[in-house]
Amino acid sequence: MSIQIYDPTTEVKSRTINFVPRPKSLKGLRIGLVDNTKHNSDQLLMRIAAILEKEHGAKSHVIRRKKSAGSAPGPEMVAEYKANCDIIVAGVGD
Repeated sequence: MSIQIYDPTTEVKSRTINFVPRPKSLKGLRIGLVDNTKHNSDQLLMRIAAILEKEHGAKSHVIRRKKSAGSAPGPEMVAEYKANCDIIVAGVGD
């Protein structure tokens, strides 16, 4: 009789994420809002958009909803944001 032992541990792999620098101002910028489908995420994002436009001078916003909270935005959504937005805000509801 033989016994098999499985080791569920894995090596920790670190990686560097290069973030885009934050703009010094939001004045005149177009905001992209990513709704992750969680309850109230759309309402939260619309409130954020209103604050960014009224208090920080953002020019406009585009809001689109992902298929599900666990999925990445589809290529069409990414292309639209690249063409029409200067910064992106991803929202979480609940």
